[in-house]
Amino acid sequence: MVAGHRRRPRGGEQPMINALSRGLDRVTGASLGPYQTAVVRIGLSFTWLCYLLREWPNRHELYGPDAPWSWGMARELTGDNHAFTALMWSGSATWFETVYVLALVSAALLTLGWRTRTMSVLSMVTVLSLQNRSVFIGDGGDNVIHLMALYLVLTRCGQVWSLDARRAARRASDRGSGSGSGSEAGAASGSGPRGAGWDVTGVVLWTACGLALATAQLVCDTGMSWTADGPLPGIGWAAALWGLWAVQGLWWAVARFAPGEPRTVLDALAHLAHNATLLVIMAEVCLIYATAGWYKIQGTRWQDGTALYYPLHIDYFSPWPGLSHALAGNGLVVLLLSYGTVAVQVAFPFTLLNRRVKNVLLPVMMAEHVGIAVLLGLPFFSLAMIMTDAVFLPTSFLRRVGDLAGRARSRLRASRTGGVPQQRDTEPTRAAVGG
Repeated sequence: MVAGHRRRPRGGEQPMINALSRGLDRVTGASLGPYQTAVVRIGLSFTWLCYLLREWPNRHELYGPDAPWSWGMARELTGDNHAFTALMWSGSATWFETVYVLALVSAALLTLGWRTRTMSVLSMVTVLSLQNRSVFIGDGGDNVIHLMALYLVLTRCGQVWSLDARRAARRASDRGSGSGSGSEAGAASGSGPRGAGWDVTGVVLWTACGLALATAQLVCDTGMSWTADGPLPGIGWAAALWGLWAVQGLWWAVARFAPGEPRTVLDALAHLAHNATLLVIMAEVCLIYATAGWYKIQGTRWQDGTALYYPLHIDYFSPWPGLSHALAGNGLVVLLLSYGTVAVQVAFPFTLLNRRVKNVLLPVMMAEHVGIAVLLGLPFFSLAMIMTDAVFLPTSFLRRVGDLAGRARSRLRASRTGGVPQQRDTEPTRAAVGG
């Protein structure tokens, strides 16, 4: 090769390099699917909140000191499988009530999108604590909530439809309106010349979480390791929780004191983590349906219809006995539902290759879960699956739903105050997945 001669890319290399460059810019420059992740956050946290409220009278028998699966038995099991649960830190009834109330509060605040970074971590801790305390009372919906609680921690699920988004919009509006009035407007809005304001609430919340975690490790026998038995290989729960706490503090410090290049780097890493987790959530949903469908094919219960016929005759799964028996008495309906369920579950991962087919199949799957909720009396399982399926909903549809909800809220406010509904501002265009 002649010195100084630069080899030109071959015909197919340059387009590939350009495509890779555009893809890298896309996954590091924006958090994709803001509406999809917001729906998952709202739906799953609301489902968990409703479940906790329904079981409030029975909480002691399910997860507390009066549970058939006693505290000692649960401690022995978690000692073997190393499952995380804060309820094993103390066997007192007061500690159990504290964890249960914290689960209610964190689920409600995560639904509203208030301090989503902190609330997603607290919600994850309480979900794992309650479910791993009594592992034999859950169903498929609990498993879905269990997994998604872990995933939501790594997503930026409060970009839209949250109190965080509204607070950020108001802060940006205050800065824009005060740009011509000097530093007085910046001081009034709580922001200094370096970007982010002091955010007293966030600092207090961050400090309280750190003190609570340190106190728990010093006073209680948490059994949390730094290097083993954690959410990832080589990372224990102590390292995971303290790491999340430290990252939150670093994020605030950089936003406050170094809003330039360091903030840009952190944003790129956050976008990358969000998009990777969103991909994992989608893959998880596909895996759930694919494994369910292929396992059904291997047996004979779904081929002869008995997998659907017999549960409709079980009193525990028949909240509407007349409807269940009428449905089970129609052989053609049982046949269509049995084969249709298997076909939909097996085909769903492949329908993602075609947007139109996917958008047609999604309502069918959601309707199937509505039928399960009504006929078999499993509302929380069905709601959890529907909210997880929503990660594949088109962004245009979700934006229309948001606009309709906004206009309905404006009309409701106008009817209460007797004023004229104000035109709702169009939300800024955001990166999206699907269509």
